[in-house]
Amino acid sequence: RVADCGAAEAREAVRAAHGAGAAWSRLPAKERSALLRRWYELVIGSKDDLARIITAENGKPLKEAQGEVLYSASFLEWFAEEARRVYGDIIPASQKDRRILVLKQPVGVAAVITPWNFPSAMITRKVAAALAAGCTVVVKPAEDTPLSALALGELANQAGIPAGVYNVVPCSRQQAPAVGEVLCTDPLVAKISFTGSTATGKILLKLAAGTVKRVSMELGGHAPFIVFDSANVDRAVAGALASKYRNSGQTCVCTNRFLVQKGIHDKFVEKFAKAIERELHVGNGFDAKTTQGPLINEKAVEKVERHISDAVSQGASVVTGGKRHSLGKNFFEPTLLSNVTTKMLCTQEETFGPLAPVIKFETEEEAVAIANAANVGLAGYFYSQDPAQIWRVAEQLEVGMVGINEGIISSVESPFGGVKESGLGREGSKYGIDEYLEIKYVCFGGL
Repeated sequence: RVADCGAAEAREAVRAAHGAGAAWSRLPAKERSALLRRWYELVIGSKDDLARIITAENGKPLKEAQGEVLYSASFLEWFAEEARRVYGDIIPASQKDRRILVLKQPVGVAAVITPWNFPSAMITRKVAAALAAGCTVVVKPAEDTPLSALALGELANQAGIPAGVYNVVPCSRQQAPAVGEVLCTDPLVAKISFTGSTATGKILLKLAAGTVKRVSMELGGHAPFIVFDSANVDRAVAGALASKYRNSGQTCVCTNRFLVQKGIHDKFVEKFAKAIERELHVGNGFDAKTTQGPLINEKAVEKVERHISDAVSQGASVVTGGKRHSLGKNFFEPTLLSNVTTKMLCTQEETFGPLAPVIKFETEEEAVAIANAANVGLAGYFYSQDPAQIWRVAEQLEVGMVGINEGIISSVESPFGGVKESGLGREGSKYGIDEYLEIKYVCFGGL
């Protein structure tokens, strides 16, 4: 049972964050750093409990949930260190009697709206950067997964982070539009950071435009995974398995379209199918051998079914899987399709489920054109052992992140974000804190 907050509670949380903002922003960076470090240590100390909460909330296998907690904690550690490295500038002036200074200051209250697929890491990746910069935050967690946000709040309290600095507004799906509207329109909110669908991101951008808020948007993906004839097929299969089926295909950077060159296509499909059948196990997330938990809800299952049905009706072949699993309505078999074309829904929309469609291509130019045909561009992957091709394709792919001979690319040190309709801004890395800082020019005259 979780509190179901509405517009009134959202406004109250914004005022709490605003009220705490002055003291928090004036705190020396070293002290903010120490508090974030203490929060990190408490998360690590509670990693097993936090992982069990994630598995209970969204069904991902416990091993994956444990990995998420460590990933989540890494952002608290990273930005605890970055808090002390917010540097300004002194710029040589053209007049003798003045000096030009550049200061970096916190933007103010940041509203953080997060998804259900990484209910802990998507919070810390945003909140740690905001708090390190001197901002306070209001977190609206996904309706399906509020408990991880509340658990992090409890640990923030234990770490000594002052009241009002980290606020959580859990709400039902019915209340979400009203809460989101308050966060995007309240003049006391200076910044919106959102991870979720492109459609929702566009709504939030329109709402935020009324008060010209700073925005960061990490939106939908449609990642291509290209396997060239020169690739090491066994490594490509291993990378494909990791990229596609992590969290049952419910990640924004997971592969949505496999493009395999003609010369190795049949070999790749055969080995990929065997790997799926051998290594993937559908089950309860708390079962040690489970690698594929349930999808988040029946609507998600229905989308996978719709994509498979559309593809098969247009000539695609089901190599393995293809239907709901006998365990229950939200469980789906890991599925591989061949004979797929670019006219099929599964290559035009993000599936967000355990479906791998394979398209056969002939030339590098053809593969890059198909990959870039999408209106989004978050992540892209390709396997090749041709150095010249690696440079060409890495530069030509219209995505914010590229994995070369690697299917898992997220890390705290790396800038995470997309191009085109996949969003605005970057999270993590040394660049992530800039999203929560304003640049102030100071002209010091009369010298």
